[in-house]
Amino acid sequence: MGNDIAFETGRLRLRQWRDQDYAPFAALNADAQVMRYFPAPLTRAESDAMAARCRSLIALHGWGAWVVERSADDTFLGFVGLHEPAATLPFAPCVEIAWRLARHAWGQGYATEAARGALAYGFGRLGLEEIVAFTTLANARSRAVMERLGMREDAVGFDHPALPPQHPLRPHCLYRLQRAAWQAAGA
Repeated sequence: MGNDIAFETGRLRLRQWRDQDYAPFAALNADAQVMRYFPAPLTRAESDAMAARCRSLIALHGWGAWVVERSADDTFLGFVGLHEPAATLPFAPCVEIAWRLARHAWGQGYATEAARGALAYGFGRLGLEEIVAFTTLANARSRAVMERLGMREDAVGFDHPALPPQHPLRPHCLYRLQRAAWQAAGA
């Protein structure tokens, strides 16, 4: 452990990126199942560039898309965190909560556990009034995490502007969580 840790949960540590995270992140991003709801798996160069962006944004802001590792054995699981999307989204400006975990980490509650910590960080330490999440309509696993977090689906979906018209992943759903609702649910 070091001073690069943002916070810990019962089983997880969320922290700044390190050089040794790039290889397992590239493997995660090359996995067709992990990337099923994205336009395509990432090349090693694309994955490294994404990790470098995450790392630099955390260095700049003090928060972002953190590495998630299992505390018991320091195993890299993926990332979870907060992000200000650069895309021109119909509900921007906003802060989104996002996650991407390696397949070996699926089905164990890690995404929900880490995301709960990220929500506490966003609403508590950053004082955000709202955090959003979005995904393509067919991504039932991520939508289930959003619902477990207490997020509610917005009545109006949207077409993601980064995807071309007629792309099957373009229709997206939007979930929202207000700080007041998070607090009322017992945070």
